[in-house]
Amino acid sequence: MPAEWERHEATWISWPRREGQSFPESYDRVLPALVSMATGIAESEILRINISGIEQEREVRGLLSSVAPMGSVEFFNIPTNEPWCRDHGPIFVTRKTSPSLAINDFGYNAWGGKYPPFGEDDAVPTVIARHFGYPLFNPGFILEGGSIDGNGAGTLLTTESCLLNPNRNPTMNRESIEQGLRDYLGVEQILWLGDGIEGDDTDGHVDDITRFVSRSTVVTAVEPDITDLNHAPLAANLELLRSMRLVDGTSLNVIEMPMPPRIDRQGLRLPASHANFYIANASILMPAFGGDSDQAAAGILSELFPDRKVIPIDCRELIWGLGAFHCLTQQQPSVF
Repeated sequence: MPAEWERHEATWISWPRREGQSFPESYDRVLPALVSMATGIAESEILRINISGIEQEREVRGLLSSVAPMGSVEFFNIPTNEPWCRDHGPIFVTRKTSPSLAINDFGYNAWGGKYPPFGEDDAVPTVIARHFGYPLFNPGFILEGGSIDGNGAGTLLTTESCLLNPNRNPTMNRESIEQGLRDYLGVEQILWLGDGIEGDDTDGHVDDITRFVSRSTVVTAVEPDITDLNHAPLAANLELLRSMRLVDGTSLNVIEMPMPPRIDRQGLRLPASHANFYIANASILMPAFGGDSDQAAAGILSELFPDRKVIPIDCRELIWGLGAFHCLTQQQPSVF
Protein backbone atom coordinates (compact mmCIF):
# COMPACT_ATOMS: atom_id res chain seq x y z
CA MET A 1 0.00 0.00 0.00
CA PRO A 2 1.71 3.21 -1.15
CA ALA A 3 1.99 6.19 1.17
CA GLU A 4 -0.64 8.89 0.74
CA TRP A 5 1.95 11.46 -0.39
CA GLU A 6 3.00 9.27 -3.32
CA ARG A 7 1.57 10.22 -6.71
CA HIS A 8 -2.18 9.65 -7.18
CA GLU A 9 -4.02 8.88 -10.36
CA ALA A 10 -7.23 9.93 -8.64
CA THR A 11 -9.07 10.51 -5.40
CA TRP A 12 -12.42 8.87 -4.71
CA ILE A 13 -15.21 10.47 -2.68
CA SER A 14 -18.83 9.48 -2.04
CA TRP A 15 -21.15 12.48 -2.13
CA PRO A 16 -23.54 12.59 0.86
CA ARG A 17 -27.27 12.28 0.46
CA ARG A 18 -29.51 14.98 1.85
CA GLU A 19 -31.57 12.35 3.66
CA GLY A 20 -28.54 10.54 5.07
CA GLN A 21 -27.61 10.16 8.73
CA SER A 22 -24.31 12.02 8.61
CA PHE A 23 -25.55 15.61 8.48
CA PRO A 24 -28.99 15.73 10.09
CA GLU A 25 -30.71 18.99 9.14
CA SER A 26 -27.37 20.50 8.08
CA TYR A 27 -26.72 19.20 4.57
CA ASP A 28 -26.80 22.65 2.99
CA ARG A 29 -24.45 24.05 5.60
CA VAL A 30 -21.74 21.46 4.85
CA LEU A 31 -21.80 22.08 1.10
CA PRO A 32 -19.20 24.91 1.13
CA ALA A 33 -16.62 22.63 2.76
CA LEU A 34 -17.43 19.77 0.37
CA VAL A 35 -17.15 22.03 -2.67
CA SER A 36 -13.83 23.46 -1.46
CA MET A 37 -12.52 19.94 -0.86
CA ALA A 38 -13.60 18.73 -4.29
CA THR A 39 -12.12 21.77 -6.02
CA GLY A 40 -8.81 21.45 -4.19
CA ILE A 41 -8.46 17.82 -5.24
CA ALA A 42 -9.52 18.27 -8.88
CA GLU A 43 -6.90 20.96 -9.42
CA SER A 44 -4.12 18.36 -9.44
CA GLU A 45 -5.67 14.94 -10.07
CA ILE A 46 -8.80 13.15 -11.21
CA LEU A 47 -11.68 13.40 -8.75
CA ARG A 48 -13.96 10.34 -8.92
CA ILE A 49 -17.33 10.87 -7.25
CA ASN A 50 -19.75 8.12 -6.28
CA ILE A 51 -23.30 9.39 -6.67
CA SER A 52 -26.72 7.83 -6.11
CA GLY A 53 -28.40 8.41 -9.47
CA ILE A 54 -28.69 11.03 -12.18
CA GLU A 55 -30.50 13.60 -10.04
CA GLN A 56 -27.67 13.71 -7.53
CA GLU A 57 -25.15 13.94 -10.35
CA ARG A 58 -26.97 16.99 -11.74
CA GLU A 59 -26.96 18.58 -8.31
CA VAL A 60 -23.25 18.01 -7.73
CA ARG A 61 -22.35 19.17 -11.25
CA GLY A 62 -24.24 22.37 -10.56
CA LEU A 63 -22.35 22.92 -7.32
CA LEU A 64 -18.93 22.34 -8.87
CA SER A 65 -19.25 23.64 -12.42
CA SER A 66 -18.38 27.27 -11.66
CA VAL A 67 -15.43 26.59 -9.35
CA ALA A 68 -13.82 23.22 -10.13
CA PRO A 69 -11.94 22.09 -13.26
CA MET A 70 -14.70 19.80 -14.50
CA GLY A 71 -12.40 18.10 -17.02
CA SER A 72 -10.85 16.36 -14.01
CA VAL A 73 -14.17 15.29 -12.43
CA GLU A 74 -15.70 11.88 -13.13
CA PHE A 75 -19.03 10.58 -11.83
CA PHE A 76 -19.90 6.97 -11.06
CA ASN A 77 -23.39 5.72 -10.38
CA ILE A 78 -22.36 3.82 -7.26
CA PRO A 79 -24.94 4.45 -4.51
CA THR A 80 -23.71 4.75 -0.94
CA ASN A 81 -25.44 5.01 2.40
CA GLU A 82 -23.08 7.66 3.78
CA PRO A 83 -20.12 9.73 2.48
CA TRP A 84 -17.17 8.31 4.45
CA CYS A 85 -15.21 6.88 1.54
CA ARG A 86 -12.01 6.43 3.56
CA ASP A 87 -13.75 3.69 5.49
CA HIS A 88 -16.04 2.05 2.93
CA GLY A 89 -14.07 2.71 -0.26
CA PRO A 90 -11.46 0.54 -1.97
CA ILE A 91 -8.01 0.20 -0.41
CA PHE A 92 -5.67 0.10 -3.38
CA VAL A 93 -2.40 -1.82 -3.46
CA THR A 94 0.27 -1.95 -6.13
CA ARG A 95 1.76 -5.22 -7.42
CA LYS A 96 4.94 -6.28 -9.18
CA THR A 97 2.91 -8.38 -11.62
CA SER A 98 0.42 -7.20 -14.24
CA PRO A 99 -2.01 -5.61 -13.70
CA SER A 100 -0.02 -3.46 -11.31
CA LEU A 101 -3.01 -2.17 -9.32
CA ALA A 102 -5.46 -4.20 -7.24
CA ILE A 103 -8.21 -3.53 -4.71
CA ASN A 104 -8.76 -4.91 -1.25
CA ASP A 105 -12.40 -5.22 -0.23
CA PHE A 106 -12.22 -5.43 3.54
CA GLY A 107 -15.52 -5.90 5.30
CA TYR A 108 -17.37 -2.78 6.48
CA ASN A 109 -19.97 -2.73 9.26
CA ALA A 110 -20.40 1.02 9.97
CA TRP A 111 -17.96 1.14 12.89
CA GLY A 112 -19.26 -1.83 14.78
CA GLY A 113 -22.85 -1.76 13.53
CA LYS A 114 -23.56 1.73 14.86
CA TYR A 115 -25.31 3.16 11.80
CA PRO A 116 -27.39 0.71 9.77
CA PRO A 117 -28.07 0.30 6.94
CA PHE A 118 -24.60 0.02 5.45
CA GLY A 119 -24.99 -2.58 2.69
CA GLU A 120 -24.45 -0.13 -0.17
CA ASP A 121 -21.29 1.20 1.49
CA ASP A 122 -19.94 -2.31 2.03
CA ALA A 123 -20.34 -3.11 -1.69
CA VAL A 124 -18.38 -0.10 -3.02
CA PRO A 125 -14.90 -1.66 -3.43
CA THR A 126 -16.23 -4.67 -5.32
CA VAL A 127 -18.30 -2.48 -7.66
CA ILE A 128 -15.28 -0.28 -8.45
CA ALA A 129 -13.02 -3.29 -9.02
CA ARG A 130 -15.49 -4.84 -11.45
CA HIS A 131 -15.98 -1.55 -13.31
CA PHE A 132 -12.24 -1.11 -13.96
CA GLY A 133 -11.34 -4.79 -14.16
CA TYR A 134 -8.90 -4.61 -11.24
CA PRO A 135 -7.98 -7.78 -9.37
CA LEU A 136 -10.01 -7.99 -6.17
CA PHE A 137 -8.95 -9.45 -2.86
CA ASN A 138 -11.37 -10.24 -0.03
CA PRO A 139 -9.37 -10.42 3.21
CA GLY A 140 -12.36 -11.70 5.16
CA PHE A 141 -12.27 -9.29 8.10
CA ILE A 142 -13.53 -5.83 9.00
CA LEU A 143 -11.16 -2.89 8.44
CA GLU A 144 -11.81 0.81 7.85
CA GLY A 145 -9.28 2.89 5.97
CA GLY A 146 -9.25 5.56 8.68
CA SER A 147 -8.07 3.02 11.25
CA ILE A 148 -4.66 2.63 9.60
CA ASP A 149 -1.95 4.97 8.33
CA GLY A 150 1.11 3.76 6.43
CA ASN A 151 4.50 5.11 5.42
CA GLY A 152 4.64 3.21 2.12
CA ALA A 153 7.83 1.50 3.31
CA GLY A 154 6.49 -1.40 5.32
CA THR A 155 5.16 0.24 8.49
CA LEU A 156 1.57 0.82 9.56
CA LEU A 157 0.14 2.82 12.48
CA THR A 158 -3.13 1.87 14.16
CA THR A 159 -4.89 1.93 17.54
CA GLU A 160 -5.81 -0.79 19.99
CA SER A 161 -9.10 0.92 20.81
CA CYS A 162 -10.33 0.40 17.25
CA LEU A 163 -8.73 -2.69 15.76
CA LEU A 164 -8.98 -4.75 18.93
CA ASN A 165 -12.58 -3.73 19.59
CA PRO A 166 -14.79 -6.86 19.53
CA ASN A 167 -17.46 -4.98 17.56
CA ARG A 168 -15.29 -5.45 14.44
CA ASN A 169 -13.66 -8.89 14.46
CA PRO A 170 -14.60 -10.73 17.67
CA THR A 171 -12.88 -13.98 16.63
CA MET A 172 -9.54 -12.33 15.82
CA ASN A 173 -6.78 -11.40 18.25
CA ARG A 174 -3.87 -8.98 17.82
CA GLU A 175 -1.67 -11.58 16.16
CA SER A 176 -4.26 -12.63 13.57
CA ILE A 177 -5.12 -9.02 12.76
CA GLU A 178 -1.44 -8.20 12.30
CA GLN A 179 -1.03 -11.19 9.99
CA GLY A 180 -4.02 -10.06 7.92
CA LEU A 181 -2.55 -6.59 7.54
CA ARG A 182 0.79 -8.05 6.45
CA ASP A 183 -0.84 -10.40 3.95
CA TYR A 184 -3.11 -7.85 2.26
CA LEU A 185 -1.28 -4.52 2.61
CA GLY A 186 2.28 -5.70 2.11
CA VAL A 187 3.52 -4.29 5.42
CA GLU A 188 6.13 -5.75 7.74
CA GLN A 189 5.50 -3.83 10.94
CA ILE A 190 2.42 -2.65 12.83
CA LEU A 191 2.86 0.09 15.44
CA TRP A 192 0.06 0.19 18.02
CA LEU A 193 -1.18 3.33 19.75
CA GLY A 194 -3.78 3.34 22.51
CA ASP A 195 -6.97 5.40 22.52
CA GLY A 196 -8.40 8.01 20.17
CA ILE A 197 -10.07 11.33 20.93
CA GLU A 198 -13.29 12.12 22.73
CA GLY A 199 -16.36 12.16 20.49
CA ASP A 200 -14.87 9.86 17.86
CA ASP A 201 -17.60 7.34 17.10
CA THR A 202 -15.15 5.12 15.21
CA ASP A 203 -13.67 3.88 18.51
CA GLY A 204 -10.43 5.75 17.91
CA HIS A 205 -9.34 6.01 14.29
CA VAL A 206 -5.66 6.81 13.95
CA ASP A 207 -6.30 9.41 11.23
CA ASP A 208 -7.72 11.73 13.88
CA ILE A 209 -4.60 11.58 16.03
CA THR A 210 -1.35 10.50 14.32
CA ARG A 211 -0.25 10.54 10.68
CA PHE A 212 2.84 9.60 8.76
CA VAL A 213 4.15 12.51 6.69
CA SER A 214 7.33 10.77 5.51
CA ARG A 215 8.97 7.39 5.95
CA SER A 216 10.09 8.15 9.51
CA THR A 217 8.22 11.33 10.49
CA VAL A 218 4.79 11.51 12.08
CA VAL A 219 2.61 14.37 13.24
CA THR A 220 0.59 13.64 16.33
CA ALA A 221 -2.16 15.60 18.05
CA VAL A 222 -1.51 16.91 21.56
CA GLU A 223 -3.77 18.61 24.08
CA PRO A 224 -1.85 20.69 26.67
CA ASP A 225 -4.92 21.41 28.83
CA ILE A 226 -4.66 18.79 31.57
CA THR A 227 -8.36 19.22 32.41
CA ASP A 228 -9.36 18.18 28.89
CA LEU A 229 -10.32 14.52 28.47
CA ASN A 230 -8.10 14.31 25.40
CA HIS A 231 -4.97 15.26 27.34
CA ALA A 232 -4.18 11.87 28.89
CA PRO A 233 -4.73 9.57 25.89
CA LEU A 234 -2.86 11.89 23.52
CA ALA A 235 0.01 12.25 26.00
CA ALA A 236 0.17 8.45 26.32
CA ASN A 237 0.29 8.08 22.54
CA LEU A 238 3.02 10.72 22.34
CA GLU A 239 5.12 8.76 24.81
CA LEU A 240 4.60 5.56 22.81
CA LEU A 241 5.61 7.25 19.56
CA ARG A 242 8.82 8.58 21.09
CA SER A 243 9.82 5.04 22.01
CA MET A 244 9.00 3.44 18.66
CA ARG A 245 11.49 2.29 16.04
CA LEU A 246 11.09 1.29 12.42
CA VAL A 247 12.18 -2.12 11.21
CA ASP A 248 15.69 -0.86 10.48
CA GLY A 249 16.00 0.65 13.94
CA THR A 250 15.29 4.25 12.91
CA SER A 251 13.56 6.29 15.59
CA LEU A 252 10.38 8.11 14.65
CA ASN A 253 10.69 11.86 14.20
CA VAL A 254 7.63 13.03 16.15
CA ILE A 255 6.10 16.44 15.39
CA GLU A 256 3.45 17.69 17.81
CA MET A 257 0.30 19.28 16.35
CA PRO A 258 -2.08 21.24 18.60
CA MET A 259 -5.68 20.20 19.00
CA PRO A 260 -8.30 22.78 17.97
CA PRO A 261 -10.68 24.41 20.45
CA ARG A 262 -13.36 22.16 21.87
CA ILE A 263 -16.54 22.04 19.78
CA ASP A 264 -19.83 20.88 21.29
CA ARG A 265 -23.21 20.57 19.60
CA GLN A 266 -26.50 19.32 20.95
CA GLY A 267 -24.77 17.99 24.05
CA LEU A 268 -22.10 16.09 22.13
CA ARG A 269 -18.39 16.77 21.89
CA LEU A 270 -17.33 16.61 18.26
CA PRO A 271 -14.03 14.97 17.20
CA ALA A 272 -12.40 18.06 15.72
CA SER A 273 -8.76 17.46 14.79
CA HIS A 274 -6.30 19.08 12.39
CA ALA A 275 -4.74 15.62 11.94
CA ASN A 276 -7.61 14.63 9.65
CA PHE A 277 -5.93 16.39 6.70
CA TYR A 278 -5.76 14.89 3.21
CA ILE A 279 -2.60 14.84 1.08
CA ALA A 280 -3.54 15.49 -2.57
CA ASN A 281 -1.02 15.66 -5.41
CA ALA A 282 -0.44 19.40 -5.15
CA SER A 283 -2.17 20.41 -1.93
CA ILE A 284 -2.92 19.55 1.67
CA LEU A 285 -6.60 19.92 2.60
CA MET A 286 -6.53 20.87 6.28
CA PRO A 287 -9.58 20.99 8.56
CA ALA A 288 -9.81 24.42 10.21
CA PHE A 289 -12.01 25.23 13.20
CA GLY A 290 -11.74 28.98 13.77
CA GLY A 291 -9.15 29.07 16.57
CA ASP A 292 -5.51 30.00 17.00
CA SER A 293 -4.54 26.39 16.32
CA ASP A 294 -5.54 26.79 12.65
CA GLN A 295 -2.53 28.94 11.89
CA ALA A 296 -0.19 26.77 13.96
CA ALA A 297 -1.31 23.56 12.24
CA ALA A 298 -1.10 25.13 8.77
CA GLY A 299 2.43 26.29 9.53
CA ILE A 300 3.49 22.81 10.61
CA LEU A 301 2.06 21.22 7.46
CA SER A 302 3.63 23.89 5.23
CA GLU A 303 7.05 23.08 6.64
CA LEU A 304 6.51 19.35 6.22
CA PHE A 305 5.17 19.65 2.66
CA PRO A 306 6.98 22.64 1.10
CA ASP A 307 6.01 21.55 -2.43
CA ARG A 308 2.30 21.44 -1.68
CA LYS A 309 -0.15 24.24 -0.97
CA VAL A 310 -1.82 23.96 2.44
CA ILE A 311 -5.51 24.84 2.10
CA PRO A 312 -7.27 25.43 5.44
CA ILE A 313 -11.02 24.87 5.03
CA ASP A 314 -13.57 25.71 7.71
CA CYS A 315 -14.97 22.44 9.08
CA ARG A 316 -17.09 23.72 11.95
CA GLU A 317 -20.21 22.50 10.13
CA LEU A 318 -18.63 19.46 8.48
CA ILE A 319 -17.46 18.04 11.81
CA TRP A 320 -21.10 17.62 12.84
CA GLY A 321 -20.86 14.48 10.69
CA LEU A 322 -18.02 13.35 13.02
CA GLY A 323 -15.35 13.39 10.31
CA ALA A 324 -13.40 15.64 7.98
CA PHE A 325 -11.34 15.47 4.77
CA HIS A 326 -9.32 12.33 5.37
CA CYS A 327 -12.49 10.49 6.36
CA LEU A 328 -14.17 11.58 3.12
CA THR A 329 -11.42 10.61 0.67
CA GLN A 330 -9.61 7.54 -0.63
CA GLN A 331 -6.58 7.80 -2.90
CA GLN A 332 -5.99 5.72 -6.01
CA PRO A 333 -2.23 5.39 -6.58
CA SER A 334 -0.66 6.19 -9.93
CA VAL A 335 1.06 3.20 -11.50
CA PHE A 336 2.79 5.09 -14.30
